[in-house]
Order: sequence, then structure tokens, then C-alpha cells
Amino acid sequence: MLDISALTWAVTIGLILVLLAVDLILAAARPHRVGYGEATAWSVFYVLVAIGFGVWFAVRHGGEFGTEYFAGYIVEKSLSVDNLFVFVIIMTTFAVPAEHQHKVLTFGIVLALVMRAIFIVLGATLLALFSFVFLLFGLLLIYTAVQLFRHRDQDPAIEDNVMVKAARRLLPVTAHYVGGRLTTRVDGRRMVTPLFIVLLAIGSIDLLFALDSIPAVFGVTREPYIVFTANAFALLGLRALFFLVKGLLDRLVYLSAGLALILAFIGVKLILHWAHVDVHEGVPEIPTPISLAVIGLVLAVVTVASLIKTRRDPTAKAHPGSLRAHPPKPAESDQEAGPY
Repeated sequence: MLDISALTWAVTIGLILVLLAVDLILAAARPHRVGYGEATAWSVFYVLVAIGFGVWFAVRHGGEFGTEYFAGYIVEKSLSVDNLFVFVIIMTTFAVPAEHQHKVLTFGIVLALVMRAIFIVLGATLLALFSFVFLLFGLLLIYTAVQLFRHRDQDPAIEDNVMVKAARRLLPVTAHYVGGRLTTRVDGRRMVTPLFIVLLAIGSIDLLFALDSIPAVFGVTREPYIVFTANAFALLGLRALFFLVKGLLDRLVYLSAGLALILAFIGVKLILHWAHVDVHEGVPEIPTPISLAVIGLVLAVVTVASLIKTRRDPTAKAHPGSLRAHPPKPAESDQEAGPY
């Protein structure tokens, strides 16, 4: 059992809040198009921070817990790439100006962290009280994996999102982005801008991703501190990673299938753990080092296979996948130009 002091928790949360504050300040104070060089520098910085934390954590608390952290970090990082797919779709659907994308992503990451923190507390509490929750989490991940694999060549229907449709129906929305504001006054009337709708879309999508990512990381560790830090450090680098790899995302044609395999594997791991605890001690469990190796192997194979596929077939295009089928858009059925 990992013993984390209140001071360590406070320092860790403080570090994460400082990094978030830097992102927020940069986004608010200097709206601009993020270039490749800037995105690369920030991506490297966040990866080094995550690795540095993992090394410190392993030295301080032992190699076993260190391995769990890196396994959790890799799981969350791989799932966050699927987040990036959806972020790209949202930015394209709502035609978010390049100078405001930095701000949208930063707020989206803050919302994701808050939601994940809530789910971590709930998940840890439930797991501590009821061991059968491991079974429920495992079944949830397997169901998600099956649905994601079935609809791996589809995109989520952002404009059919319940929150987005409700906001457009209930709130007055301006026709244009107004200097990156969320609300403004037009002829004395308070109105929301499209940026407000974009944040609603990202927030609701973050909620759906949290429902999958938290059970997934609990599949490689049952320590709330590791779950929280793995999520936090994976998400903190998401903003820079978006600008760095958004041109590469279209080439990762097998990523959704790979993520489905990872989620199914972790789901089986959770069910085996439940059976080991509640059914019979003779039921084997999957050690964390094996989990780390399997996840790394799947991601490596998926990446290489995707690049080979797109090199041979330049028309092949990646999709984030969807948990349910969507009818084709008119533009697609009519073979019109555009993302939908």
C-alpha cells in the first residue's frame, strides 16, 4: 500500500496548478498561432517533467510503484491521442480561429483534469468498499473496446452532442468569434459566442473520455495518487501535442483499433483481478510489467502499420472511432468537400 503524505499531495497538486496557470496566462495574454518549434519545445518539456516525476517517484517509493506510474502514464497518453482526434474535429466543425485554439485546448484540459479528479475519488472509494467494482470496470472497458472497434472508421457526431444542441436552442449565439470572448453584448443583449459552444462540446467529450480512461488506469494501478499523477501529466502535455502532431493524426489509421485492443486487454486484467480476489486465489493475475510491455507493443505495431498503410495508400484517413454508429453526413454521401 502506497503511503502518500498530505504534504506530498499538496506539493504535487501545487506543481500541476502552476503548470496549468502558465498555460492559461500564455493563452489569455498572447493569443497567437502556435508554430511547430514552439509546440515541439513545450511537448519535450512536458514529457521531461513526466519522466522526471516518474524517476523521482520510483526512487522514493520503489520500482514496483514506479512501473505502475509509467504504465498508467503510457495508457493515459495513448488515450489522450484519441482526445486529440476529437479536438481536431471540434476545431474544424466550429471553424475555431488559429489564435484561439490555444485557449480552447487549455480550458479543455482544465475541465478534463477536474472531471478525472472527481472520477478518481469516486472510483478509489468504490474499489476500496466493493471488490466487484473491478468486475464492473472490466466489463465497461470490454464493452467500450468492442464498440470502438466496430465503429473504428467513424467520427463522433459533434453537432449531435446533447449539450451543444441544448445550448444552441436555449442560448443566443453570435455569428462570429468576438476576440476570444465567451460572452458579449449585442445591441444591449447578452449573448454567448461560438467559443462558449466549443468549450461545451469539449467539456462533454472530456466527460465521456473520463468514463473510459479512469477505469483503464485503475487496471494497471489501484493507487489514487498514481492514477491522478498519470492522468495529470498526460493531459498537461496535450495542448502542445495537439499543435505538434495534428498533421500526423490523419496517418494513424489503425490507432482506434489499437486503443480498442488496449482497453480490452485492461478489461480482462481487471476481471482476472476480481476473480483472483472474490472467486479463487488460483486465478492468475497479469503483472504490471507485462501490462506495460503489451501496451507498448500494441502502440508500436499500430504506429508502424499505420505509417506503412498511408505510405502505400495516401488516400487512407484515420478516424478517432465512435461508441455508436452515425448515419453519413449529406456532404459525405454527396461526396462534397469538407470534414462532414
